[in-house]
Amino acid sequence: MSHASRATPTLLLVDDHAIVRAGLRRMIETEGGQWQIEEASSAFQALALLRGSPVAVAVVDLSMPGMSGLDLIRRIKAEFPVVRVLVLSMHAEEQYALRAFSAGASGYLTKDSAAAELMVAIGKVAAGGAYVTSSLAERVIQQLNGRVEVPRHTRLSDRELDVLRRLVSGKRLTEIARELHLSVKTVSTHKTRIQEKLQLPNLAALVRYGLEHELDRPGQASMPAFPSELG
Repeated sequence: MSHASRATPTLLLVDDHAIVRAGLRRMIETEGGQWQIEEASSAFQALALLRGSPVAVAVVDLSMPGMSGLDLIRRIKAEFPVVRVLVLSMHAEEQYALRAFSAGASGYLTKDSAAAELMVAIGKVAAGGAYVTSSLAERVIQQLNGRVEVPRHTRLSDRELDVLRRLVSGKRLTEIARELHLSVKTVSTHKTRIQEKLQLPNLAALVRYGLEHELDRPGQASMPAFPSELG
């Protein structure tokens, strides 16, 4: 690694929405100019970039077509263990944070957080620490201590939870299959297993359950909620 690359560490932004990446880039360059920034629109592009040049921190979205953010985190930690991963996601529910940390992430932040909080999180993760918002940490601890009820969808695998979220947001099996690069039959099998694990009789009941637990909200295409970075 050259002296220049040591002096200017690389930050990789992984998100399938170009406007999100552009907003994050502008904000990071304004608030934390010590970073050299690379972008990837998919998990596969991210892995290709990681194989081509050293990266210090990867900021990863969870909801992407093809390989999910959770799968990407596992691949990064397996192939590039020195790379630190910070999740920046629309998923505010503690279950997603727990799954992200289990996969190997060092930090978790939601996209509605303040810009300053993102910079603090990046700095802490880059320095070898961990980061989670105080409100999310409190909810995780309450759930682990049994002080709040653990929702039934914690029984689902990462892929099943992803399929459920997309079903709740109103997507058809064919659309989900296309987005996840799976066959319709495989998605249908996931749907059946989801119904069995949640003990729900049909799609209408799945959707109702998902709406009650606000699983539709993370599926919305959105911009980062940093008011200053998009001009």
